[in-house]
Amino acid sequence: MRALTVLGTCGAWPEAGRAASGFLLEYDGFRLVLDLGYATFPRLLEHCPDGRVDAVVVTHEHPDHCADLSALCRARYFAPQRGPRVPLYCPPGVVARVQAMEPTEDLHEVFDVHPLPAAHRVGPLRLDAEPLPHHVPHAGVRLTAPGLTLAYSGDAGPGPALERLAAGADLFVAGATLQGGPAADPYLMSAADAGSWAGRCGVDRLLLTHFWPGADRARSIAEAREAFPGEVTAAEEGMTIPL
Repeated sequence: MRALTVLGTCGAWPEAGRAASGFLLEYDGFRLVLDLGYATFPRLLEHCPDGRVDAVVVTHEHPDHCADLSALCRARYFAPQRGPRVPLYCPPGVVARVQAMEPTEDLHEVFDVHPLPAAHRVGPLRLDAEPLPHHVPHAGVRLTAPGLTLAYSGDAGPGPALERLAAGADLFVAGATLQGGPAADPYLMSAADAGSWAGRCGVDRLLLTHFWPGADRARSIAEAREAFPGEVTAAEEGMTIPL
């Protein structure tokens, strides 16, 4: 199975019935989590009982992208059979941020931490991560394997690295926090920005995510389509996209 499952789609905080940022990538039996924001862990358990995943990638330390890393840590820490440590790829600050919520259980007993931005081999995948503009250190992500190129902008603004990360991607998962044209905030992207960069990078499909709670998602799709003629979809919790 090669698919991306959406765990959560909201930026800042989750709307009722939704979750913050999170995705599960499955590639020929290898399971990698991209971000684990508020309320994503219960949704992950629907696909990975006991939190049995092979790797975790977290783009930055804002809690709408990393808070449920604490829940995953607890599930693995207290499991009857803890198993080997899970590779965790993240920028500086993520582990300290999550560890601050956990005064008794050491995250390093569950996770084998590797720094981002950097390039790593993650099971069958190559992970390339480069800095993108945001309010805290942030790594944009490119994951490649035979037959697959997936790019993820996380919650960042656009920067020169985004063109390298998303170039020719089969699927570009782009934060689309704002609406109403190009973002005035250099540390975030709008739906229009996501569409523009999708076209500039020559991607096949664009998946919009990280919506501000209450945003009209149909409007975001329409604004992205003004700049990108390819397939544009708004991420929804529980959605599974074949790759």
